[in-house]
Amino acid sequence: MLLNCIDPRFTDTSARYMAANDMRGRYSHFVVAGGPIGAVHPRFAAWHAAFWENLDITVQLHRIKRVVAMTHRDCGAAKLAFGEAAVATREAENASHGEMLRAFTSEVRRRQPALLVVAGIMDIDGNVDAVG
Repeated sequence: MLLNCIDPRFTDTSARYMAANDMRGRYSHFVVAGGPIGAVHPRFAAWHAAFWENLDITVQLHRIKRVVAMTHRDCGAAKLAFGEAAVATREAENASHGEMLRAFTSEVRRRQPALLVVAGIMDIDGNVDAVG
């Protein structure tokens, strides 16, 4: 499963990333503002249940083995969630996105311990910085 943001600048790059990782046509896709940020940050609490229920049904129906949790640079939802200062520099962006990606990973492990989480921050050009 791929969880990423609604930003149209990342539609093609996300699909290319999944294809490059041998997932073309082999993954479900959930899109919400902020992607993993939208699934765990308190600013977007009203959306959380929709994602987690979707993940549960995806595991049941498609027996997925991993979730690719992808945030991206220059994300408007991240600015709303964290504030401008928390995304003003690449270092600040890495820290704020990294914190949310780790929180997302922890929540997946709590709810679906068998799933592997692959987390990263995508640049505008499609390059991904992995977050562990």
